Amino acid sequence: MAADPAKLAAAWAYLAELGVTLADLQHDARPALPTFDDYLPQVLAAAGPGALRAYRSYWQRMTRAWGNQAIDSVTASDLQAMRQHVTGSAQARRNSRGGRHAGELFIAAARAFYNRAIADGLIQTTDSPAHRVGKPRRLPSTRRALTLDELTEINLVARTTGNDTILDALLLRLHTETACRRGGGLGLRLQDLDAEQGLLLLREKGGTVRWQPISLDLAASLAQHAAVRGALLPTDALLRYRNGAALTSRRYDYLWHRIGQHLPWVAAQGISMHWLRHTTLTWVERHFGYGTARA
Repeated sequence: MAADPAKLAAAWAYLAELGVTLADLQHDARPALPTFDDYLPQVLAAAGPGALRAYRSYWQRMTRAWGNQAIDSVTASDLQAMRQHVTGSAQARRNSRGGRHAGELFIAAARAFYNRAIADGLIQTTDSPAHRVGKPRRLPSTRRALTLDELTEINLVARTTGNDTILDALLLRLHTETACRRGGGLGLRLQDLDAEQGLLLLREKGGTVRWQPISLDLAASLAQHAAVRGALLPTDALLRYRNGAALTSRRYDYLWHRIGQHLPWVAAQGISMHWLRHTTLTWVERHFGYGTARA
């Protein structure tokens, strides 16, 4: 049965005298929200590998601070205070920016946490405290294209030092030719190499997949490397250590640390594999245009 209009009007008038609004009634009618301790496992289970690498430590930090509190009890000021602490306690490195990146990443992690709560229907978008905290403005990158002489020096050190010069030289050649990220190199499988046509199937950031042309020399070297080091099945990792184990990101860290020990300017500027990507894309853009470089 429809409610009596007169009774509804009387009820609204009484609520108005008490200062109660419709939002108050809706808020009070909602079931209790989970605590950070209760909700974190659900957020972790729904996150992809990239989000876990970037955000897991910040989500855990939030949970340590507010574990027994409901997720809607934290305010924008609480998150801003934690961002300040994250920024101030960030580890100092040669390429650090006073913790700005750590502060930016923390806010991104908090927003991702509350985006999950919004998607699950636990809170409204306007109720998210993380979306009311601004991210610090990102400063221009100090990364630049390397010169031919600098590339030559880097390759010379990689080919003449270390415990696996063949692997290191191959890594530098791979990233210089393809401008792929570290994840692209680590994700290569035997079936991703077409040595006859000189093609590599790269799977990279954001789930992008592309066939990348490479020189036939590099294709042949990659095929030989995989065969010698035990890649047999199509899904086996293409890049491998001398003992046959699949390559890990630690090799990249070791490689650039070693190069930095021999070339102080590499260590001082924080040069990494991503600089090779930037170098190649800059060369392509200057010779063939922005559209080609982007593709």
